[in-house]
Amino acid sequence: MDLKNFISKMSISTSPSKTERIHALDSLRAIMMLLGLVIHSAITYGIFDYSAWSIKDPNHTGIFMDYTVALIHSFRMPIFFVVAGFFGAMLFFERSPVKMFKNRIDRILYPFIVFVFILSITILFSSAYTQGVFAGASNPFELAIAPLMHLESFIPPITYHLWFLYYLLLITIASFLLALVFNRLPKITHRVTRLLNQLLERPLLKVIVFSLLTVGLLFMMGGTWVKTSTEWTPDAGTFFFYFFFYGIGWILFKSKHLLNTFMKYDWIYFILGVVLKTVSFFFPENFNFEMVIFLNSFIVWLLIFGITGLFIRYGSNHSMLMRYNSDSSYWIYLVHLPFTFLLPGLIADWNLPAFAKFILVLLMTSVISLITYHYFVRNTFIGKFLNGRKYPRKLFSKKILVPKVT
Repeated sequence: MDLKNFISKMSISTSPSKTERIHALDSLRAIMMLLGLVIHSAITYGIFDYSAWSIKDPNHTGIFMDYTVALIHSFRMPIFFVVAGFFGAMLFFERSPVKMFKNRIDRILYPFIVFVFILSITILFSSAYTQGVFAGASNPFELAIAPLMHLESFIPPITYHLWFLYYLLLITIASFLLALVFNRLPKITHRVTRLLNQLLERPLLKVIVFSLLTVGLLFMMGGTWVKTSTEWTPDAGTFFFYFFFYGIGWILFKSKHLLNTFMKYDWIYFILGVVLKTVSFFFPENFNFEMVIFLNSFIVWLLIFGITGLFIRYGSNHSMLMRYNSDSSYWIYLVHLPFTFLLPGLIADWNLPAFAKFILVLLMTSVISLITYHYFVRNTFIGKFLNGRKYPRKLFSKKILVPKVT
């Protein structure tokens, strides 16, 4: 029996009624991806040293930049993986396991392979150039070119900012195989769904339960938060941490009729999450290791429910601008990193505050990435490669677009 027939036998029949496009979650996923530009534009001007980031402006730094990075980092990837799990389940149950697996290969594996190799050279060049500028080198361009003279430079040493695609692919494969197994265990899946339904209908209890599950996970990992692993060898802690959030999103698909419950106390959760993160960031001496784990676990779920609720509250209606943002976010995130490395070097001599330089790098990176998307990607084979289809460049086209889940 071949794999396709085996999967067909293991899978349940697809639902005759398809879920309409959930604009709020589509926009939420795009915004979480684009917040990566904010992190990578701010981190150069932070006071702290980051092992995963090789450049730092020696003359213009500010603690607010570190706070920005820490706040976004506390919720961005967990929310992204929750939404990714939701859409993964949508593909699996409404299209078929085979189509879901093929879609994920097309949208995740192929772009990852292509862009990690293409971007590696530009990242090595731009980071070496800016490091040279910050170090006061007389000819930083020569320093930037030197590494590219070696053949091994064309082989990516790490996964860079595409690490999340690497882990998303691994998690997709694992969840796909588990879903095939659990399709044969309907009683268990029904009980899990019913339990989630009961939690979602209890605003306070759901935050407590999911936070305590995260506490247990962090204690097992032995850290106060998950590390960003860009190595080619998968990190078990990183995998299981994000697999947990992806799994919650997967299960949430079966309870999609309760998405509106996220709007209950959404503002309160969001504000409380930001306040707790602010306190823990600026007054770390008041918290020991265990307290930080509990704080981080509650903060992430307060912000997951709060931010998701706000998107459902204000972003559930179709918007051409937000749809354009969703379509462009993949390309923008893929290509932005070389610019956030290079631009700080180009403006190194500008006597501006750290915040002003951060804004300049963010705006210039965004504009360049957006222009290249609009004119060289959106209506070309590259756009089809990334998003599954070409879109007209004209934003308010009268042509009816049939959206695809990506």
